Amino acid sequence: MPGMRGAVHSSISGELIRYLYTLPPMTSTATQPAASARSTISTSRRGDIQRWTQTIIPTSKEAPSDAEAPSHKLLSRGGYIRRVGAGVYDYLPLALRVIEKISAIVRDEMNSAGASELLMPALAPTELLRETGRADDYGDLLFRFEDRHGRDSYLGPTHEEVITDLMRGVITSYKQLPLNLYQIQNKYRDEFRPRAGLLRCREFLMKDAYSFTLRVEGPGGLNEQYDAMYRAYDNTFRRCGLDFTVVEAEAGPIGGSASHEFMVNCETGEDTILVCPESGYAANVEKCETGERAWNFDGDPTGDLEKVHTPDCPGIDDVSKLMKVKPQNMLKTIVFQGAEGQRGKGAEGGDKKTWILAVVRGDQEVNEGKVKDAFGGPIAMADEAEAKAAGFAIGYVSPRSALDMTDALVLVDPDAAQGSDAAKGKSMFWATGADEHDHHVKHFNWRRDMGAALDDASKVKVADIRNAVEGDPSPRAEGATLQARRGIEVGHIFKLGTKYSEAMGLLVMDETQERKPVVMGCYGIGVSRTMAACVEMSCDDNGIVWPMPIAPYHVLITPIDVDPTGRAMKAACELSGALSEAGFDVLIDDRDERPGVKFKDADLIGIPIRLTLGDKALDQESAEFKLRTDTGKGGLVKLDEVVAKCLEAAG
Repeated sequence: MPGMRGAVHSSISGELIRYLYTLPPMTSTATQPAASARSTISTSRRGDIQRWTQTIIPTSKEAPSDAEAPSHKLLSRGGYIRRVGAGVYDYLPLALRVIEKISAIVRDEMNSAGASELLMPALAPTELLRETGRADDYGDLLFRFEDRHGRDSYLGPTHEEVITDLMRGVITSYKQLPLNLYQIQNKYRDEFRPRAGLLRCREFLMKDAYSFTLRVEGPGGLNEQYDAMYRAYDNTFRRCGLDFTVVEAEAGPIGGSASHEFMVNCETGEDTILVCPESGYAANVEKCETGERAWNFDGDPTGDLEKVHTPDCPGIDDVSKLMKVKPQNMLKTIVFQGAEGQRGKGAEGGDKKTWILAVVRGDQEVNEGKVKDAFGGPIAMADEAEAKAAGFAIGYVSPRSALDMTDALVLVDPDAAQGSDAAKGKSMFWATGADEHDHHVKHFNWRRDMGAALDDASKVKVADIRNAVEGDPSPRAEGATLQARRGIEVGHIFKLGTKYSEAMGLLVMDETQERKPVVMGCYGIGVSRTMAACVEMSCDDNGIVWPMPIAPYHVLITPIDVDPTGRAMKAACELSGALSEAGFDVLIDDRDERPGVKFKDADLIGIPIRLTLGDKALDQESAEFKLRTDTGKGGLVKLDEVVAKCLEAAG
């Protein structure tokens, strides 16, 4: 176990026993010399020793009424957190110790990767966000307000603009690059519905790092910085004892050309991960590709077009019920617009397009990122008023609405590009919008109703534009299919490129004395979220099961008799001193409570090793040794062998 160094003592003097029992709260100096004699440089770590009665661990049998996620229930019941307001929590001593241990591992790995720590303000002028357009992009998620002087300010959800503003004031030459700076700080997002305790809250602790280079490739380039952060994150979560998967991900509102998420694997996870069991490829739903899927527009019509009145049917499910058509037999058409001034190539050799019609099966979801890639340029959901003015019956659009437009491209997902039903050996039945308010049609046929446009690459293009689902063909291994897992995001790394530096004028002279925008990367770890995700991953019916590296204490000593002059308390003091010397953090449960209460609380708070000191064990000069992961009763270990046994268990 990292940090566990130093001699192991099998006996402690009576003087030290009395000293240990009268220690003030949260001391870590039980066996250290007086402060004036201590060296400022330490090559070993002595563990902390704490008594239950001198700290706050308000355990409870019942979880808060609003707690649904296991981590929310157990962290609340175990006395780790207490709700202050919606999405805002107190971190009690046990939680703070976990957070500090996670933070220490993060710092160690970040420093080892060449990053340097700083601290930026949580409060910043909104003018910085206006420079990049994110003052509007964040919308209601942003905590934004005016101070007494009327200055528009916000509480940072992330710090891309703040760090870029700092760097444009201190970086003047390429010789100062590359650089990677990070901080660990509270972040703020005004979630509409905070939920799941620390997993979706309004104030949370985060590590955010930012790299600065002048190039993408080569020594000191973005790719090199990104790979270093990838390794640091991998090391960090391994050292925290987490079971996790690294997945390809969409950059989202932060932007950038590439990103990866680090997802803790657990059945209660809020995110879906799709994995190829053959190749190891993994991605989140928004990013996951699919393998080749067969498609063919040819097939005879199943009947004449039949218009159906569908009033007050805003969604596919409503329409399918009214029309008695299964959602998988409906075509759903979503209208997008090419970004103004940056219209992409719709298809090979085609003209630039303003309107993009994304067509998927009714039981599937359009993936905006994939639509953007297939279109070949920036896009956005169509403005409803503009789309209606252009002739689209929003909510009732069919692929046919693009036929008479010169600036429209129809993108069709392969599952929707089917003229025949291969499984049933007959023509494919489709229903779709009628391009008329409150109306749909039955018996849509691609070849009959789209005609020559199907063979015009500038009008119609087939591409993967939907969210992948379990059972889809793998994009990396022929014959394999994607499998779904659940996970919780705890880390996310991005290749930002020049999005922020260009917007905010972060330019430096390169070797040729030419001013160029700095190439940036962004790297985040949810520190408080990691604590909650670990509980989701590692718990049972009795409580939390902490991995050793981030447990608030490594060892819980439970004397049955808490008389200060009794042999149980004396043994507890001796053991705690010896364990501290070996690097273990020790909590002594010196409460005057029934053994059953203590044992239940021990399981609830989840400390990895429990040592019970009762009369029967002490009669044999032993302690009962039990790992939190063990079922049933523990086994006896001689008192002078306890430290060695704990070191063995710690690994």
